[in-house]
Amino acid sequence: MTQIAAGDRDALRQLYQATSSKLFGVCLRILSDKDESEDVLQEVYVTIWRRADRFDASRASVMTWISTIARNRAIDRLRARGPLARAEQIDEMEIADGAPSATALLESAERVGALQQCLSELDERTEKAIRTAFFEGVTYEALAQRLDTPLGTVKSWIRRGLMKLKGCLEP
Repeated sequence: MTQIAAGDRDALRQLYQATSSKLFGVCLRILSDKDESEDVLQEVYVTIWRRADRFDASRASVMTWISTIARNRAIDRLRARGPLARAEQIDEMEIADGAPSATALLESAERVGALQQCLSELDERTEKAIRTAFFEGVTYEALAQRLDTPLGTVKSWIRRGLMKLKGCLEP
């Protein structure tokens, strides 16, 4: 979100590619109208573009934040139809998608939020090593070279950090 807030269009494109089908599903579930859902989805990404600087990772994950925007925009559109308008459920509008449902993604987003919180509790060096190795896909060897640190030391940092994360994430 930081990149989007800085005006990085490529970051917005990547976010769109990763999340648009799920957000479209949220809109479609509420509105039951494909065209209106597409319009609302466009409004959602315009809102994300304009308000990315307001995103607070300590309050919610990215998926939770953008799903809330989509839900609220769809409800606003539904209310704009007037008190007598009612969305009818259209089952044949279901979009076949082997990916997890929006609900599953929201639950996953909450787990990601817990992971982010636990990561922030690690010392800076360990957090950076884990993020680089697991989120960027950098090998331990390449990470050791980047940090100009012996491979065994990097492995120890990561192993101890993962044990702390496990303790933090377990109920």
